[in-house]
Amino acid sequence: MSLDDLPPLREVIAQHGLGANKAFGQHFLLDLNLTGKIARLAGDMSQTHAIEIGPGPGGLTRAILAAGAKTLTVVEKDSRFLGALGDIGTASGGRLHVEQADAMQVDEVACLPAGGDKVILSNLPYNVGTLLLIKWLEAEPVWWSRAVLMFQREVADRVVASPGSKAYGRLAVIAQSRCTVRMGLKVPARAFTPPPKIDSAVVVLDPLPAGTRFEDVAALGVVTASAFGQRRKTLRRSLAQAAGQTGAGAEDLIAEAGLDAGARAETVDVPGFQRLARAWRAARATGP
Repeated sequence: MSLDDLPPLREVIAQHGLGANKAFGQHFLLDLNLTGKIARLAGDMSQTHAIEIGPGPGGLTRAILAAGAKTLTVVEKDSRFLGALGDIGTASGGRLHVEQADAMQVDEVACLPAGGDKVILSNLPYNVGTLLLIKWLEAEPVWWSRAVLMFQREVADRVVASPGSKAYGRLAVIAQSRCTVRMGLKVPARAFTPPPKIDSAVVVLDPLPAGTRFEDVAALGVVTASAFGQRRKTLRRSLAQAAGQTGAGAEDLIAEAGLDAGARAETVDVPGFQRLARAWRAARATGP
């Protein structure tokens, strides 16, 4: 049996009695033309070890294998899908490895073969998509060379947002401090089974080279949480909580970062937040 011989996904779902589980944020993507477009956003995978989170019945899984991934590891928490994924594994000629695990707990590097580029492709479960992205962004050393990730449209907009836009916030600052980001593909709700209430979109992230990638994600998380937690207030007021952890005043940190204390968080660009994170870290090191 080859991948082309596998039955249509709707038949697989019916055969195995697979319904989407709302508790896991599951929405199935059955359009093989669409899953093929998503897989191709990863580029040439002939020498790449791919990993997919939450494959479900395997629509994107098939597309990744068909696109030529050297190997593919899928991480699936829901045991109901293991039979369908096993069939894909048989048809893949040994290129598919199935890991039954919670994606928030799994050690991706330990699951993947050594050597070669590592690419993440996933139609992420809605309930943990942002948490997984933060997990991968914080990874050091960075073990992946590209991520092609589908989110709810509003989350995707937040990843690629520019300063001054309504969607601009912590997620944009952290993601763009670690990666180049771009919108890859917009996916209407009707493409899913069952259809969610909102549209989705695919974001492509490429880690920045060492030396240009901002390293202190923890400090960046502190200052962005404080600044955007009260985003309608000026930095002078919104950064009081973060400054209080250092013994310095908010205006001292803002001045050190070369920012305007009367500005609001959504107007500060990514390099500005990086300077603020460095100032916070330096003050924390010398503070009480």
